[in-house]
Amino acid sequence: MAVVDDDRATAELTEARRAMADLEWDVAAARFAEADDAGVLAAEDLVRWAEAAYLVGHRDDCLTAFVRAHRELATRGQVHDAVRCGFWVAFVLVGRGDVGQASGWLTRCERLLASTDEEGPGAGYLLVHEAFRAAAIAHDHVAGARAAEAAGVIGRSSGDTDLLTLALTVEGRAGIGAGDVTRGLARLDEAMVSVATAEVSPVVAGTVYCSAIEACEEVLDLGRAKEWTAALTTWCDRQHGMLTFTGQCLTHRAALLCVEGRLEDAEHEARRACDRFAGAADEESRGRAHYELAQVHRLRGDHRAAESGYLRSADAGHDPQPGLALLRLAQGRVDVAASMARRVLDETPLGPARLRVLGPCAEVLLGAGDIAAAGVVADELAGLAAEVGTRAAAAEADHCAGSVALARGDGRSALPRLRRAAEGWRSVHSPPQAARCRLLIASACALVGDRDTAAAEADAARRELSRLGVVPPHLPTQPSGPEPGPALSPRELEVLALVAEGRTNRLIADELVVAVRTVDRHVENILGKLGVHSRAAATAVAYERGLLPGRPASPPGRTTHAPDPGVNG
Repeated sequence: MAVVDDDRATAELTEARRAMADLEWDVAAARFAEADDAGVLAAEDLVRWAEAAYLVGHRDDCLTAFVRAHRELATRGQVHDAVRCGFWVAFVLVGRGDVGQASGWLTRCERLLASTDEEGPGAGYLLVHEAFRAAAIAHDHVAGARAAEAAGVIGRSSGDTDLLTLALTVEGRAGIGAGDVTRGLARLDEAMVSVATAEVSPVVAGTVYCSAIEACEEVLDLGRAKEWTAALTTWCDRQHGMLTFTGQCLTHRAALLCVEGRLEDAEHEARRACDRFAGAADEESRGRAHYELAQVHRLRGDHRAAESGYLRSADAGHDPQPGLALLRLAQGRVDVAASMARRVLDETPLGPARLRVLGPCAEVLLGAGDIAAAGVVADELAGLAAEVGTRAAAAEADHCAGSVALARGDGRSALPRLRRAAEGWRSVHSPPQAARCRLLIASACALVGDRDTAAAEADAARRELSRLGVVPPHLPTQPSGPEPGPALSPRELEVLALVAEGRTNRLIADELVVAVRTVDRHVENILGKLGVHSRAAATAVAYERGLLPGRPASPPGRTTHAPDPGVNG
């Protein structure tokens, strides 16, 4: 390192401290680095340098400064301050995927803490890490909430607002994961009070903002997500030269704008986020930015650009699902899409985190004709929505249940669910989803014979989607199945009508006063003539072809077992 004179080093240090006070993080990071060339930085200034370096994305400088501060503070006997620095070393290491090194640092901090009887916040910081590991990695949300609550007690007693705010945030996220959404959101609200009143350090503030918004996205609390994203935007605008957190802010904004159907604005913010993260160490956040950009392209019908975005997202370590499965469905690669959806359902842990994937996976399964599996997903989604209690979750659940009912050929059951869903989407300001519901409502109206309302609903929905620049949802072109086989006999049509009502072969036999074996043979013949393998599929094809009395045939190119459109954007 070049050596500079003491006067120059002192001037650089003074300028670095001034820049910190004025929230000029790029200037502060550069000036601390210059002052460090002369070796004049004490532990307190090393901590400041580490914070500034973190905010401008210089993770190596951040780690170096925190490590040196930890060592100096430990040598001085300031154990709790040294443990706090060790906590942040582990925090940064976990963020870049070096979990083993982070574990080593935490063990070091535990040993250091055991060397003193002095009370302080050190144990609380270690508990925060324990809570995060339990909830976010082991998915033991109850243990995570318990550890975070204990950390919060230490934060309050020691007067360490950073510690208390981090503890409340982890407790809130763990509470949501455990299913206690009301309590979890209350803890996050409490943490946000400290952030909004500038009682915490910038690194803690940005961390809490992003975690709270992610929690809102998880439970589909779009109102809170919008409110906190606006607050994060204002906070980021006050920070000068900051890279960390600004990209996440842009990504959250892009996601919300996409929900609102403001695709041009969403694309602009997502591209800005991608540019912010270009070359940055935070690969996961870069992947999320590319995912949101891909979502915009998919909704516009630009499959090539969407494909590129999802693959870039995956390259950066961000799971491109469920967006990629929906893209495959739109591309006509139905089997691939269905395999993706089933894999996502198998791998996503139980709890509110599944809200993000259930609706899209049901849409894919319906597109693949797997109505039974989609129905199971719809039931789970309904239960989660009731547990979470947010309006968007309720709309998603009604949307999914209505789509499944429609796929089963039950237009009368589908209509009230779809109308509730459309109203729910309007209440959370999501015009694209409301329009998609209206297309499904049109299909349901046609199914029950109300063609005038069907036409009006479809026209209004397509005009709205056109205004928003969203391609109307459609199923990929699929084989329409075998040509109709031999005509059904009058008795077979009679049996088919009873099958469509959900009756078992035993009940049908009782109704027709024939042997059950006779009904078995009729059902077997019906399935063979229709070219299907299940009673549900036979019912759907019968409605499609207008074989059942009182039910209109579907328009050409449509299949009632895989209704157009699907569940989600």
